[in-house]
Parts: sequence; C-alpha cells; structure tokens
Amino acid sequence: MTGPGPTGGEPERSAAAGPGAPADAQPAAPEPAALWFPEPPAKPARLLPPLALAYIGDAVYEVAVRQHVMARPNLRPHHLHGQSTKYVSAKAQAKLLALLEPQLTEEERDVVRQGRNAKSGTVPKNANVQDYRHATALECLVGYLYYTGAHDRMRDLLAQGFAKLEQDRT
Repeated sequence: MTGPGPTGGEPERSAAAGPGAPADAQPAAPEPAALWFPEPPAKPARLLPPLALAYIGDAVYEVAVRQHVMARPNLRPHHLHGQSTKYVSAKAQAKLLALLEPQLTEEERDVVRQGRNAKSGTVPKNANVQDYRHATALECLVGYLYYTGAHDRMRDLLAQGFAKLEQDRT
C-alpha cells in the first residue's frame, strides 16, 4: 500500500516485500518520516518481539481511540474518558479483534497469533486471561502496522472496528 504518509509528503511502506525479493525477505524498516517521530525501532518490525510490538501498539491504539472520541460533539473531560473506556478495556479490544479477524491477511493473522501467545508475565486485574491475550494480540497488530508504515491499513481496520463495536452496542 502506498500513498501519502502522515506527514503528507512521504509514501507509506507496505508490509510486503517488493517484486523479485526472496520469499523469506523481511520488509524494510519504514523511513523515519513514515513514523510519528524520527527514531525507528532497533530491528525490522517482523523481528521485534510480540510484546514490544504490543507496547508501541498500545500507545498508538490509545491515540486512535482518543482521536475517535474527540470527533464526537461532547468534549467534556469526564465524558471523553467514559467514551474512551468503551474501546480500551481488554474486553473491548478482544471483541474488536474478533470483529476484524475475517479481514486480516495471512501475515497479519500470524502477527496476531504471536501476540496472543506471548507470555507477558502479568496477571490481568480487571479482565479474564483470554480477553487480555486477545487485547495484547490487537495491540501487537497495531504496533506491527505502525512500524511497517502500513498506516492506511491500520486506520482502515481501526475505523471499521470502531464502527462495528458501535453497531453492536445499539
């Protein structure tokens, strides 16, 4: 997928290797201009541990949720927080992932599987283990899409997921 990046001038990088590349070739790390800040990860996204991808994915997902609720008419801080919690709980993230899974590519499903199977060493306080693992898998996917420069894909998936979550609530 190519197109203007978040800065408007640089093209986004696809997660797929270019034509003629060996089948096992890893996608190149995105140019710093494709990221929000100029520091790229220490390794290509495909080589980062799933919990490291979930770490950055959690932050990127949080910004997506905040921007989503900021687009609504009621901008009081208490209301914003209340609306955000409908998207950031482990249960909501697990549900969002379940709604998106049929649309994922094989590569994205592999990233999700690795994120779901990663052992974090922590016990969730307000969620069951299955929801917590699926939430981690979603965050891993978001981190992967962010670091591979597939920002349009990430935005499209999250927008579709948010819309489906809202439909399910009505």
